Amino acid sequence: MSDSQICYTYEGALEAAIAMEEEGFRNYLRALRTVQQKGAKEILRENALDELNHKHQLEKALVDGQMSVSSELTRQIPTMNLGYVLKKAELGADSTVREALVYAMQLEKEAAEFYRKASEGCAGAPMAALFERLHKEESGHLQVLEDLYEKHFMTEN
Repeated sequence: MSDSQICYTYEGALEAAIAMEEEGFRNYLRALRTVQQKGAKEILRENALDELNHKHQLEKALVDGQMSVSSELTRQIPTMNLGYVLKKAELGADSTVREALVYAMQLEKEAAEFYRKASEGCAGAPMAALFERLHKEESGHLQVLEDLYEKHFMTEN
């Protein structure tokens, strides 16, 4: 799909977003099938379900021809940018909750970055606002994961 289809058609923008959410879901699913620790599995499961929910919302918007606007997503969600400090590693059977959280933060960071770049690349085009909204949603999810990481794994706590 070309950039012009993503930026100038509602369907193109939604198809790109659906593909992004599907990729995120598949990454979580592969990780979920790999790890054995109960807490790590739960982190991955919750995030996989979030990706499915996002994908469903986007597919519904594709069918309905419109996407509902959420009032709580009117501002940028600040994050600690832990994703730039903590590196994503492939998860194994013995991966811990901490490793699963880092993995999830990296996936959410990648999604937020995709939507940020799409929003900037479509500046002035009809779909820029949709990508900006999706960027804010993913940033919100990243912030929740970072807060959880900070609460349980940062040394000063």
